[in-house]
Amino acid sequence: MRLLLDTHILIWLAEGTADLAPTSVARLDDATRDDGLAVSAISFWELAMLQARQRITLSLPVQRWREIVLETSGFIEAPLTGDAAIESVNLPGEIHDDPADRMLIATARLNGWTLATRDDRILSYGAAGNVEVLRL
Repeated sequence: MRLLLDTHILIWLAEGTADLAPTSVARLDDATRDDGLAVSAISFWELAMLQARQRITLSLPVQRWREIVLETSGFIEAPLTGDAAIESVNLPGEIHDDPADRMLIATARLNGWTLATRDDRILSYGAAGNVEVLRL
């Protein structure tokens, strides 16, 4: 089972600030050994936007931070695709309008991946059967 990390999970893991339960750590370890952990390119867009608006502070400039995360973590980067862009507009059920969340959900759905998050809105969307989610 490949896990697609929500942006906040990526930050927590890469910055070493994750406060995860042992069961969550075990799930991440299992995913890493099996298929790996995926990070969507939209997460790097979101990080750059948040940093530009001074809503987050990363340990390095976002471009270098991205390079290091991808080189050293074993994460794979999921590209933005036209299919995911279209899917993000046509998602079933009720979901909010946040473009990054919608692209993450669409990417997970199209690839048959599980979206790892703590976002209550995404977790509720998953509980409705619209995307596989894992609460970390």
